[in-house]
Amino acid sequence: MNLNRRLCVIIALCLAPIFVAAHVTAQQADQSRDLPPTLQVNVNKALVPVVVRDKQGHTVDGLKAEDFQVFDNEKPHAISAFNIEHRGAPESGPESAAASEEKPSAPANAAPQPAAQPERLVVFLFDDMHMSFDDLAYARKAGAKEIAGVLTGSVLGGVVSTSGKVNSGLSSDPAKLQQAMAKLSPRPTDKSDCPLIDYYQADLMLNKHDSEANADALAQVLNCDPGINPQTDLPEAAHLAEAAARRALSLGFQDVESTLATTSEIVRSMAKLPGQRTLILVSPGFPAIEQESRTMESRLIDLAAESNVTISALDARGLYTTSLVASDDTHVVPVQSRSEFHASAMKANENVMAELADGTGGTFFHNSNDMDAGFKSLTEAPEVIYVLELSLDNIKPDGSYHRLKVKVNREGVDVQARRGYLIAKPAKTKK
Repeated sequence: MNLNRRLCVIIALCLAPIFVAAHVTAQQADQSRDLPPTLQVNVNKALVPVVVRDKQGHTVDGLKAEDFQVFDNEKPHAISAFNIEHRGAPESGPESAAASEEKPSAPANAAPQPAAQPERLVVFLFDDMHMSFDDLAYARKAGAKEIAGVLTGSVLGGVVSTSGKVNSGLSSDPAKLQQAMAKLSPRPTDKSDCPLIDYYQADLMLNKHDSEANADALAQVLNCDPGINPQTDLPEAAHLAEAAARRALSLGFQDVESTLATTSEIVRSMAKLPGQRTLILVSPGFPAIEQESRTMESRLIDLAAESNVTISALDARGLYTTSLVASDDTHVVPVQSRSEFHASAMKANENVMAELADGTGGTFFHNSNDMDAGFKSLTEAPEVIYVLELSLDNIKPDGSYHRLKVKVNREGVDVQARRGYLIAKPAKTKK
């Protein structure tokens, strides 16, 4: 099955039922189209959601466009448009309570009224394509425990997996979501492969031509097959190492692209529904290290910003160690380079989750084994998000990554903002 077809199948399986029967009537869907106008996204613009908090952690409201400065690769970049979004939970005070009490009850013979429009949508996306058995077991247990506390009031939740194998649909019933979580299972992986080359090392070997990465792979091949003579069979060993790297690079790219494509389609579907929208990605992380993946990540952040969807992320690895474990040890001497590749790969896996959270006003929960606290902290969106629009008309689409820095002219505040963006090179036209 080719990549495009595989993506379509995954997305179709993942999304077919989740937002269709979501206890939202056609009338409510029409109401969602009357939401406040949002900034438009196209290839010539980048959206930069910004959350500003005081030292007590409360979001700061009332800022204006002139209070912000944006630096693109350390150079000032003008803000072409500015918007303020209020995504926090609606206030419930004496006035709303009084209004509820004054509302007359419906006559006994009255026609049934449509269900109340949900105030919030919280979708849990479990990355079963990358999670290990242990990581998924811990995250599944914590998520099932905390889900009842999420579905309070008029809140709808959903549980879906990146593989498309699990899909609860949207529901206010905790038991239904817990049942969906119980069905989650990791994709089987075979660490008995020799040489054992992951996506990160394959990229170093084939795209970055890293001599140490190639030397490590070659040493693994020689260790795998004692019948290969290091003196006379090095070309054959090098060929085997390169073949293993090409396979790892191809599979790794497909997995990352599938995960980003699935996440994008879920965000796109959530944008059509009423209520405040939060997507929680539960994953051990995955590296977007090739240009196509980085471009997809950048577009996903734009899409979420345009759709008023907050993406938060929970690192399912908890408080992890970068040291080699038994299943990673290929008995190659020396193991120093292998250990360094492993540590770098594990750190690189965090980047996408952190950037998605920072770039959409969400929270990244990591380096902690307290998964219960993690799920609790990720379900609420910040009350105020400032969305800065940057015109890219004068930016050359050369495929390079542009690092962003946002400053606010207020003392004693913390600023959370998108870290950067990438514009892909124009596709070459065939003559």
